[in-house]
Amino acid sequence: MKPLAWIGDSLDRLKEFPVEVRKEAGFELLQVQKGFPPSDWKPMAGIGPGVCEIRIHSNSEFRVIYVYRFEESVYVLHAFTKKTQRTGKKDLDLARDRYRDVLRRRNS
Repeated sequence: MKPLAWIGDSLDRLKEFPVEVRKEAGFELLQVQKGFPPSDWKPMAGIGPGVCEIRIHSNSEFRVIYVYRFEESVYVLHAFTKKTQRTGKKDLDLARDRYRDVLRRRNS
């Protein structure tokens, strides 16, 4: 099973989710760690290869963006509450920057 690596404030942001949403996010991330896909997800190729988004539906929409393609860890790039139909540019840019940071760390 791959360990989780929390990038930036992604863990703190996930801790702000309601308890039931945190539990579901934890279960879905455990599935990813074990090599299985989450129950509701979509690829986020615009951020980078191997980047995906876990989608959690509750009173609001919650998202956890992660990258699983590296052998050493599952990197959790961002966690946020979605406020509109489209994912906000700020959230996408933050996840993209954190993905680049992961690549830089791995290559140094």
